[in-house]
Amino acid sequence: MNIPITVHTPTAITLDQLRQMPIGEITALPVRELARLQQEAAEAMGRVKLLNDLLDGVFARRFGEQAAAIRQESGKSFGIIRFQDGDVEIAMDLPKRPSWDQAKLAGIVQTIRDAGDDPAQYVDTSFDVSERKYTAWPENIRRVFEPARVVKSGKPSFKLIVREPEVM
Repeated sequence: MNIPITVHTPTAITLDQLRQMPIGEITALPVRELARLQQEAAEAMGRVKLLNDLLDGVFARRFGEQAAAIRQESGKSFGIIRFQDGDVEIAMDLPKRPSWDQAKLAGIVQTIRDAGDDPAQYVDTSFDVSERKYTAWPENIRRVFEPARVVKSGKPSFKLIVREPEVM
């Protein structure tokens, strides 16, 4: 008598289950499963970003005029303001993100220097070299800059791509 053998295929792990698993168990998962989970996480992040963008738009539309009026009244152009809508406190942050015209700053630094003052008392000066430009330079120019070049690694990232076997 032959008894049929049932092969139980484990169900796919959800992202919620993944969060609860010990790292050792996650590491031992089949690579195909890790690739699926990575794709699922990327899709979830995309959905969350869309929802956040949607809600930000709703809040701007619903509270924008009120926030602008409060900012004008208080004379506070940037930072956090707070106001009530019923029993809900709304905290609206408008961060300040200054940027500086580099060419104009260079002129100001030169003016300070020409006046006999030390520009370091007023500005921080930094230099940067684009890696694309650096690699395009002739070897003799690169050698001059080489002692000032420090290369550090960034955070590693992995993208798992499942390739279906080719049918011959």
